[in-house]
Amino acid sequence: MVAMTAAQTSAEADMPTGQPLTIDDLDLLPDDGNRYELDDGVLLVSPPPTVGHRRVVHRLAVTLDAACPADFEVLPGSGVQISQIQYRIPDIVVIRAGDVGFRDKSVTIPPVLAVEVLSPSTGIYDRNRKKDVYAAFGIASYWIVTPDLNKPAITAFDLRDDEYELVADVGCDDPFAWTRPFDCEIVPAALVAGTWRQ
Repeated sequence: MVAMTAAQTSAEADMPTGQPLTIDDLDLLPDDGNRYELDDGVLLVSPPPTVGHRRVVHRLAVTLDAACPADFEVLPGSGVQISQIQYRIPDIVVIRAGDVGFRDKSVTIPPVLAVEVLSPSTGIYDRNRKKDVYAAFGIASYWIVTPDLNKPAITAFDLRDDEYELVADVGCDDPFAWTRPFDCEIVPAALVAGTWRQ
């Protein structure tokens, strides 16, 4: 992940300079496969995810979707607009049905769950800054998935008194049972099964 200021990106796109970027400025960026997010007006650019990353996201989304009751929705790769200068794209969000309209560009109401699948360039950020941002926005649950072939894991946090509390740290073949707001069981090893090399 690369942080870029408005001045650094103005040569690539007609971005404003000398001020924080906003959600509206993201419309000026190219649709080039990179992931563009905002952290207090600073542009964060992540390269397109790897095949392995996409595989884990897909398998987890399918598992969640199969368990998801009609009053919730599972949305992979949907943007979350936290404020005009704070915009994130979790790998998966779970929202209450009706919280997002068909033509809406992003989620503006705190999801009930945000999931980040770690990659080498975002691991430290996902475990620290992003976790703090999600907690402040009021996202009820936050999962960090480690897609390691030898030690896959899910680390889960629930929001309590405006801070995340660790509720599970499950690895390999141990099942992770989620009950909030609906029941779902996930085995971390199943998310990377059939993958033969990093």
